[in-house]
Amino acid sequence: MLISNKSKEIIDSCRFCWMCRHICPIGNATGQERNTARARALSLSLVERGAAKLEGSIVDNVYECALCGACTKDCATGWDPVKFTKEVRLEAALNDQTPAYITKMLESVAANKNPYGVKEIASDLAAEIKKHADKKDTVLILGADARYVGKDSAIAAMKVLDKAGVEYTVLADEPDTGYVLDTLIGAASETKEVMEKFAKEVSGFKTIITVDPADAKTLLREYKEWNIDLKAEVITFTALCAKLLADGKIALKSAPKKYSVQDSFFLARDLEEDNTRGIVEKIGDICDMLLVKKETVWAGSILLREYIPNVIDKVASRRLDDAKRVGGECVVFECVGEYEAAKKIDGGIDIISIHELIADNLK
Repeated sequence: MLISNKSKEIIDSCRFCWMCRHICPIGNATGQERNTARARALSLSLVERGAAKLEGSIVDNVYECALCGACTKDCATGWDPVKFTKEVRLEAALNDQTPAYITKMLESVAANKNPYGVKEIASDLAAEIKKHADKKDTVLILGADARYVGKDSAIAAMKVLDKAGVEYTVLADEPDTGYVLDTLIGAASETKEVMEKFAKEVSGFKTIITVDPADAKTLLREYKEWNIDLKAEVITFTALCAKLLADGKIALKSAPKKYSVQDSFFLARDLEEDNTRGIVEKIGDICDMLLVKKETVWAGSILLREYIPNVIDKVASRRLDDAKRVGGECVVFECVGEYEAAKKIDGGIDIISIHELIADNLK
């Protein structure tokens, strides 16, 4: 395989190790050994040695990874299975071995700027976007998940900013940040082209506010890997809301309830940001699950639900069960994709996005 020597080294190290098998959210949901970093590395080591081909179930397995980094975070010896997983996805794409269900999503991204086959955004979201067409110094990036699937989170975020008196633009034809392509095929030339186009189209703004942590992580981390220069300052919605609260630009009313925060790994692990609890504490009580913040357990995504829906439903159910076990009454989601995946099931507990929670409790 034409992957880096570092990734080959990680594969050879991980294939004999079971130390992170307990931490994989997908492996725990399926109960299958194949969904561990160790098993994935073992199968890829066979490909590297010419004993197997990068096709069929081996490629499927490469796409059964959330890229959440729990295995990396838990590794006592510092290996990073996410690295080789992303590189092998690129290898598959370059050799036309990408599964048909992934190819379909890639075609939708090219045609519709989203992997879900959605051609038009909802009319009520379009109406809100139209209100903010005028050019300001700040642009609000909704992201593919919020724009095409999670409109409630997008509209709620705009309601909060409007209440705070923030002047901002929402682009009617919002450019793609590259988050989905980076997830599905990694560091491909197509991914870089999309990212460069985004950087060019937002170059006239001083500040970028991201509704979705997935986009924030892409802009703040992946763009640096590509040496793509964003002229604007990037701030997450939760970081901005924490500042607005501190500055007295918004205030929140009490809505007594035991809230369990579902930390997004994009924020907690990748960006090391934790603003949500400080916000939620102004509304109700925090009832934390066992594994939170940097130790967070991924709760699924609407992206992976496109091709492994039954698995993602199990992942989401397990995480909601975690909240119920500690006495949580409502789970607050930071990530739009995780929230939308959880909405697809009956988890027996209230759920809400942080955007909606703030919007619903503005004084």
